[in-house]
Amino acid sequence: MNFGQVIIYAGAFIAFLIGSGFATGQEIMQYFVSYGYMGILGAFIVLVLFLYVGVSFVSAGYNNKFVKRNDVYKYYCGKYIGAFYDYFSVLFIYMSFIVMIGGAGATLHQQYGLPTYIGGIGMAILAGGTVVFGLNKIVDVIGKIGPVIAIMAILLGLAGIMMNPRGLATANEIIPKLNLLQASTNWLFAAGSYVGFCMLWLATFMSSIGAEAKNKKEAVWGTIFGAIGFSTAVIVVALGFMANIEDVAGSLVPSLILAGKIHPTLAIVFSLTVVAGIYTTAVPLLWTVVARISEEKTSTFKLITLVLAAIGTFVGLMIPFDRLVNIIYVINGYVGILLLALMLFKDLRSRKEIKES
Repeated sequence: MNFGQVIIYAGAFIAFLIGSGFATGQEIMQYFVSYGYMGILGAFIVLVLFLYVGVSFVSAGYNNKFVKRNDVYKYYCGKYIGAFYDYFSVLFIYMSFIVMIGGAGATLHQQYGLPTYIGGIGMAILAGGTVVFGLNKIVDVIGKIGPVIAIMAILLGLAGIMMNPRGLATANEIIPKLNLLQASTNWLFAAGSYVGFCMLWLATFMSSIGAEAKNKKEAVWGTIFGAIGFSTAVIVVALGFMANIEDVAGSLVPSLILAGKIHPTLAIVFSLTVVAGIYTTAVPLLWTVVARISEEKTSTFKLITLVLAAIGTFVGLMIPFDRLVNIIYVINGYVGILLLALMLFKDLRSRKEIKES
């Protein structure tokens, strides 16, 4: 195996999951921290499920060489349910773009006091402009900045723990009193929902990586390392937030609160990194939707890009960022859980047929 290629695959996995929700810390608060130490247990369950779905998607792509990226849904779910997931995933990806707009506005508002519409409109212009004038090597950019954010997030979480290690001892008692926004009624459903909405992003992406991979082992091990790296970042950051829970509770961008506690300059640097991460996620999200509707580089393609960017900006600025994450990710997460069940059924049936033959 080429270990360098393994790292590239791992970086791609991590980068694709990093968006405004992770970079700001909002989804980590809602899906894990709000449940105390049971939420940390949920994060370990997320790791196990990521290992399964990631390897399954890559293997399916490698073994079947899907002609169309969205054929992966028909492979797991059949013709009709697969068609539903095909169209639903496009809708969810667009809604995820709306979350990116809200995250950009919230980040610049919290760190610099700018009106949320400046960050939101600015991000829409950058993302829409990139899609209109060509993606160039945006995927390469994503692959580079994603792991950087993950490493910075891990260091941020470790610093948060070291600043107040005693906070971890009392976090479980304090968290229930803070009335934090939660992704579900209990930690287990929250973990399942988290994997569920991430799967709707990962399905076509990871199966395409598998289809194009020259070496299956490289793609599989890259996925494994990517799942471990991303989940490690989630767990460490969650513990960092828990150690400083009274400071970060109620913040739209808890990552910046934690960074500011370490040093004001770090908060500035991290805010720029968050915005960069949102940008590199927003562009492929918007492009994926528009490319599904119209052929790239045509006048219709450009017009649809501008219209969808404008609509996404309007919605993203009308609803508070934490509510956007709670509504869009949670609802789509449960749809993703059904996909997980169908995947398990398909894989188990395939293994049974292999044994019988």
